[in-house]
Amino acid sequence: MCATCGCGDDGATITTPGHTHLHPHEHDHLHEGEHVHTETITLEQKVLAKNDELAERNRAWLAARNILALNLTSSPGAGKTTLLERAIRDLHPDRPVAVIEGDQETLLDAERIRAAGARAVQVNTGAGCHLDATMVQRALETLDPEPGSLLFIENVGNLVCPALFDLGERSKVVVISVTEGDDKPLKYPHMFAAAGLVIVNKTDLLPYVAFDLEKCRDHVRSLNPGAQILTMSAATGDGVARWYDWIDDCANSASALAPVDKI
Repeated sequence: MCATCGCGDDGATITTPGHTHLHPHEHDHLHEGEHVHTETITLEQKVLAKNDELAERNRAWLAARNILALNLTSSPGAGKTTLLERAIRDLHPDRPVAVIEGDQETLLDAERIRAAGARAVQVNTGAGCHLDATMVQRALETLDPEPGSLLFIENVGNLVCPALFDLGERSKVVVISVTEGDDKPLKYPHMFAAAGLVIVNKTDLLPYVAFDLEKCRDHVRSLNPGAQILTMSAATGDGVARWYDWIDDCANSASALAPVDKI
């Protein structure tokens, strides 16, 4: 089991249409039996340090190709894939879009993404509850997104472990839905503290659920004053233009930071 989060050691499968590749889930792991607390903490630090080193390599690889990578996280069912489907249809005419899909099992989401018009690879983590930098590195090798493209990394549905693992992305985007309750940020503070953007999705359902938008905003700001907060409905399209404006701002900022060839 993974020393940091306890997820399984079954390995990750990276799949593209017509091809399947098996890759190990490269973490340092604890053996069965009792371990003292100090040993566990030391191993956790080593796991995260190794991941951060690989994430920086991913970040450099992406920056060299002027690829904007966004790491989308949420609980299961918050609407990440629906949000991506709409974004692909709306944005793909203007810029190339590629997607790394993370799920424990099935190719369902990658198939939905490809049907929407984007290139995609599926990373199945087995018993693992998050993507890590190694999985993303191998997915990038398989996907090979073209320079100047927009890369979405849809993480496994989980608001705990993805907060700890840098993948090399430009920013983390947390998606919550109004059906989940306005206290979600308080229950998962590390994820919301790490986010550059918080999207409150499924606002078309507000008349039917008990969800206080202002209270939710206050909770997010108490944890992360710098995070931007957008409300929208991926199903109806209401509010998605502000999401696209935020992506453009990130892309322009990333372009300004990208390496420039010296003459």
